[in-house]
This record gives sequence, structure tokens and C-alpha cells, in this order.
Amino acid sequence: MAVEGRDRNLRSAASPRRSWLWATAVYLLLTIVAAVYVAPFLWMVSTSLKPDSQIFSPEVQWIPRPVLWSNYPSALASFPFLLYLRNTLWVCIMTTIGTVLSAALPAYGFSRLRWRGRDPLFFVLICTIMLPAQVTMIPVFLTFRALGWTGTFLPLIVPPFLGSAFSIFLLRQFFLTIPQELSDAARIDGCSDLGILARVILPMAKPAVATVALFAFTAAWMDFLNPLVYLHDERQYTLAIGLQAFLGRHGSEWALLMAAATVITLPMLVLFLLAQRTFIRGIALTGLKG
Repeated sequence: MAVEGRDRNLRSAASPRRSWLWATAVYLLLTIVAAVYVAPFLWMVSTSLKPDSQIFSPEVQWIPRPVLWSNYPSALASFPFLLYLRNTLWVCIMTTIGTVLSAALPAYGFSRLRWRGRDPLFFVLICTIMLPAQVTMIPVFLTFRALGWTGTFLPLIVPPFLGSAFSIFLLRQFFLTIPQELSDAARIDGCSDLGILARVILPMAKPAVATVALFAFTAAWMDFLNPLVYLHDERQYTLAIGLQAFLGRHGSEWALLMAAATVITLPMLVLFLLAQRTFIRGIALTGLKG
């Protein structure tokens, strides 16, 4: 009995030690992975503050000497930044609104209503996620050209109002986690389906809605291909296309190019940091049921 008690005490003493070692290994691995992803951004910021002589130096210098903050105003003055920012915000805001509206209604129908063919149609919808955008690029372009929309913002703004399969799937999975009894109680009180969606479902699905909105805003902000295909006038350029045009005109001025890239990337970083709690909660709770 004494030996068994001693062995039990040794095991209980070793357990916290193993737990501590395991936690240390996990945090070390996560730190290494995070450093791999953060290093390019830090190098971009460092390059944006360097003189040209340090950029092409054979020695790697993470800290600029001297720090040239003047690269930022020089870079922003080299192209119509405010005009491109206004165009980008217009496209991003409309894309976000369209994506949320066009995803919430089908998601409610797929999750809270029962009708014939619902599940097969949802399966077809999910299958469209696997279809690459490059496959439909030419027919979609021909359609917009036939409508006379090329050279305008309409090809960038209208499609989000027609639904996004991934956003519908994300909201539908979150809606399934909301108790059906709440919808039934609202229906007894006289609420229509639109009323239930607006007053019951969406307020409880704020994390998922915020996640969809964040995905849509980020995708529109960083989108390069669609503005390149459909926008012909430089006065309509977004920041992504404006950065490409900046590269063509100031290709040898790498410090200014990195400064402009930093300014364009920084809002997305700040937006994610501000919304990360809601974003992670929306992703974590999605798919718990259904």
C-alpha cells in the first residue's frame, strides 16, 4: 500500500511537469509559425523607412539608419491616393452590404424553413464553392460587356447582391445553432419570417454576420483581378490597381513602393485586430449543429 501511494504521488507530481512542457512546446511552435508570417510584413515596414543604399545592402538590416519617415508622404504624393481610397471604400462598402443581405435571406430559408427540395438545392449551392472563379471569368465578362457595364463599378458591386455560396453556408450553419423555440415564440406573437429574421435571428447571429462582413470587406479591399479586368479609367482605380500603376511608374523606388504597400495593408490589419474577438467567435460557433 505504501509503494502504491508513493507511485501515485510521483505520477501526480510528474503530471503538472508534463503539462507545462507540452504547453511550452505548443507556444514555442506557435511563436515560430507566427514569426514566419509576420516577418514579411515587418520587412516591408522596415524597407519603407530605409534609404535606397540600405535596401540593396548585402547585409540584412532590420532597423533603418536613419529612419526616413519622409518616404510615406512622398509615396502618397506620387499617385492620387485619396481618389483611389474613395473608390476602394465605395466598392468595399457596397460589396459588404450586398454580401450580408444576399446571404442572410437564403441562409434563413435553408436553416429555419422546411420546403421540398431544400437539402438537394443546398447541396448544389455548396458544390459551387468548389468551382474556381477563373472557370467562369470569360462568360461573366462577356455577360457584363453585353450589358454595357464594363468600364464602370457595376461588375464589382452587383454580383455581391446576388449571393455568395460561402457566406450563405456560413450564416446557415450559425442559424442552425439558434434554438427553434425562439422562432416559434416569435411566430406565435405574430411575426412574419422577415420579422423573425430581423428581430430574432440576426441580433443573435452578430458574430457570424460580422465574420461575413469582414470576409467581404477584406476580399473587396484586396481584390486585384476584377478591377483590373473591368475598370479602364485611371480615375476609377482602386488601391490595388493604383499600387500596380505606382509600380509601373516608380519601379526603381522600392522604399516608396513599400511605403505605399504598408499604407494599403495597414487598414486591414487594424480592422482584424479590432474585430478579432467577434471574428473568432463567429467562426468557432459555426457548424456546431446541422
